[in-house]
Amino acid sequence: MSAHELRVEGLSVRYGHASALTDAAVTVPGGSVTALVGPNGAGKSSLLLAAYGSVPATGRVFLDGDDVSRLRPAARARAGIAIVPQGRQLFPHLDVVDNLQVMAELLHLPRSAVQGALDRFPILRTRRRSLVGVLSGGEQQMLVVARALMGSPRVLLLDEMTTGLAPLVVQELGRTVTALAAEGVAVLLAEPALGVLRRMVSRGYVLVRGEVLTCEEGGGRALDDAYRAAMGVQRPRELRPAS
Repeated sequence: MSAHELRVEGLSVRYGHASALTDAAVTVPGGSVTALVGPNGAGKSSLLLAAYGSVPATGRVFLDGDDVSRLRPAARARAGIAIVPQGRQLFPHLDVVDNLQVMAELLHLPRSAVQGALDRFPILRTRRRSLVGVLSGGEQQMLVVARALMGSPRVLLLDEMTTGLAPLVVQELGRTVTALAAEGVAVLLAEPALGVLRRMVSRGYVLVRGEVLTCEEGGGRALDDAYRAAMGVQRPRELRPAS
């Protein structure tokens, strides 16, 4: 399977008079997991939502070289960009199957796609008729990931995927994401700190106060070091301009 690529150039997001993201340039190749690390309020969610088309932005978004900047979120989803948003954005008063059916209809998928999504994580099939609001945090997150993968996306955007989850759930989600990247999906993982995810990350960017400070190709540990230097937690070193 050929590797996909997401590329954003000059991406900027403003909310009223406040600037959330300024002239961001990020490349996310398939074959490995790319991380975007930065403190709360740095602009991580804004970058992911702008790439998906959920918030107004200036700049350009490319999917496998094609400019999708003018597409609405639903069209970008059908083109192959999927997102696991912070806060999950599920329908708590609907059951698991109905939540998946909503995405199937958005993507114009057959009903069989719902059954495939239930098979993504075995626990979802046992919970298929449970109201989403009574699921555990881990079960809800598995549902969100399964929902995002229904259309076999070319790009997967993950906004704080593991926050507040039990270690076993984190491991299971991590295995799924790593396998997708190995299959050629372009995976961008946004987190305030990598922690246990460090091992699955091959490259990434440091984002502080809405600006991309550096791109690291040396894996999760190198990215963590660059982040600590940017935040003044360790002896500063020269930060390379992101490319």
